[in-house]
Amino acid sequence: MIDPVLQQMIEAMAASGFALPDPLEATAMRALMDNPFPTAPIEVAEVRDVEVDGAAGPIAARLYHPRPGETLPVAVLFHGGGWVVGTLDTHDGLARVLARDAGCAVLSVAYRLAPEHRFPAPVDDCIAAVKGLPARAAGFGIDAGRLALVGDSAGGNLAAAAALALRGGAVAPRAQVLFYPVIDNDFTTPSYRANAAGGLLTNEMMAFFWDAYLGAADPHELAMPIRAADLTGVAPATIVLAGNDPLHDEGAAYAAKLRAAGVPVDLHDFAGGIHGFASFFGIAPIADEAVAVAAAALRKALG
Repeated sequence: MIDPVLQQMIEAMAASGFALPDPLEATAMRALMDNPFPTAPIEVAEVRDVEVDGAAGPIAARLYHPRPGETLPVAVLFHGGGWVVGTLDTHDGLARVLARDAGCAVLSVAYRLAPEHRFPAPVDDCIAAVKGLPARAAGFGIDAGRLALVGDSAGGNLAAAAALALRGGAVAPRAQVLFYPVIDNDFTTPSYRANAAGGLLTNEMMAFFWDAYLGAADPHELAMPIRAADLTGVAPATIVLAGNDPLHDEGAAYAAKLRAAGVPVDLHDFAGGIHGFASFFGIAPIADEAVAVAAAALRKALG
């Protein structure tokens, strides 16, 4: 059963006439979905637009620093949106609340988007951004040796993939925090069958997103981390799932596979949640709980 507050929000959206473009198309979806959800203002002492390393040159990012002049650990945030939509602005509120509540700097990264830039361009950008942090640490006021990766939905996919690629390296993350991540493209799971339509994420949307991201390319572990042959040594994971989400089962399966590889996993399964629900913090108490889980995980991992 969907949380009552979230159910009211879904009904209000339907009553307002909200509808996805038909057919699904990147430009039209961005025009509809790249509008930040209104939230109460969250003050962070320093917020500034910066550049970080991308795989093909500098890319935009936004730095949130709650204590300027002090060197803080950093959480690198990769926004969701099916690798197609989403911006620094759509996830500004989430970045702010994590910086405030986790007490760390947050760096939100504007990786290149599909279908203009298919796999592996987005994940390559995310990996390059993290690898380039030591050279930018002094200017950003961060300790690049104490970093975590955070992402929601497709951003969770990118965070999981980057954690996989960076394990054992010079800038290996200490933690990964994944909100309802995209982990596989298996549309036959019970959660896909049970939540095919009617929520904020449908099977039709996921099919569109996967096609935009991968096209005809063969599956790769950095596109579908659950298919990695070996997950040993990947950063400890905090995974937040939503019970009424097509992606629920693959997230749970990934948690199980990480544990089987000896990776510490803290799994939080919100039975009343829907895909994207953490973005409704300040409105839905269930979202406040999910964000509190993430902030606590960052505080614990980064010290």
